[in-house]
Amino acid sequence: MDRPAPSAPHPITLDDVRGAHKMLSGVARTTAMETSRHLSSLIGAPVHLKCENLQRTGSFKIRGAYVRIAGLSAEERAAGVVAASAGNHAQGVALAAALLGVRSTVFMPVGAPLPKVAATRDYGAEVRLHGAVVDETLRAAIEYAEQTGAVFIHPFDHPDIIAGQGTVGLEILEQCPEVRTIVVGVGGGGLAAGIAVAVKALRPEVRIVGVQAAGAAAYPPSLAAGRPVALGSVATMADGIMVGRPGDVPFAVIRDLVDDVVTVSEDQLSSALLLCLERAKLVVEPAGASSVAALLAAPDAYEGPVVAVLSGGNVDPLLMQRTLRHGMSAAGRYLSLRLRLTDRPGALATLLGVLSVVDANVLDVSHVRTDPRLGLTEAEVELHLETKGPEHCAAVGAALEDAGYVVIA
Repeated sequence: MDRPAPSAPHPITLDDVRGAHKMLSGVARTTAMETSRHLSSLIGAPVHLKCENLQRTGSFKIRGAYVRIAGLSAEERAAGVVAASAGNHAQGVALAAALLGVRSTVFMPVGAPLPKVAATRDYGAEVRLHGAVVDETLRAAIEYAEQTGAVFIHPFDHPDIIAGQGTVGLEILEQCPEVRTIVVGVGGGGLAAGIAVAVKALRPEVRIVGVQAAGAAAYPPSLAAGRPVALGSVATMADGIMVGRPGDVPFAVIRDLVDDVVTVSEDQLSSALLLCLERAKLVVEPAGASSVAALLAAPDAYEGPVVAVLSGGNVDPLLMQRTLRHGMSAAGRYLSLRLRLTDRPGALATLLGVLSVVDANVLDVSHVRTDPRLGLTEAEVELHLETKGPEHCAAVGAALEDAGYVVIA
């Protein structure tokens, strides 16, 4: 993507980011930069992981939230703050407010994962569950701010938030001064915009690539239109970047300073999460793994050294379980199938014998005989198998076909 000349000065400068960096001293951690040998081999150049999943509250959000709340007047602090979030921003605001002695109220969707709700409360916020989706939760938080005078802390659309997130960019340049490409997930755009302000001011030749989930990719059409465009619907496992409309403030920065915005699929997100867990020994949420997903999707597209930002690690255990299974399936290491066979003694044992010959490990078997869709002499079997990759999956399918079985799904 050709980067146009800036249309107007941005409201966030390098000095703002540097000021935020001083303010965050002793508050936000300077998170680790880990080298990934596996990704380096894949890309053909050094790849480093910027581990914001190890940040306080489990994501980069504490940076922007603290800078924003610290900049409030005494009168504004006395009125308290309010936020709306499904998880990461909620925890960042709760902890930042507690550290600054400010009362916080956080609205979260009714279906927010229980561990995130509990963590937000533990950091000191009053949690109010409202709405089925974040847009409804957001409206409730804004109404609360209007009624009570509490200051609404937006998750990405404010200069102070962006300046705080930009401190990640300063750390990247300190920890990896030779960096040529930075890859970072994009939801509303606060983190990518902040990194771009800091990095482009100091190292304009460094390429910055934003990554969005294909099911929540508002930036490509917005950049094409030259203004923020709202999507009709969003759907992705990466709830941390599931935003239907870019923020006005970060959009202007990303339009002018970010070199490209790419999209990744759900399969690529789950494969990236699995890779982070197995190869890097890092627990990363799907949104946090989006940068790695982009590297997996197009390994030849990035000049090294590359820094991939792991933006968060707050993943619900149930989502982790589903995502890992999805990732294993995408990698050919987990296979689910359903087939029909003749309902006679020994039929199931014969089927399992075929699978044993091709060394497929059976994890679970569901054997149905009474479904009205079945014929009088039919039974249906659903199998969950552990496999060794795409070639092994193909071999399992071929063995079943050779044995006369017809796979339904």
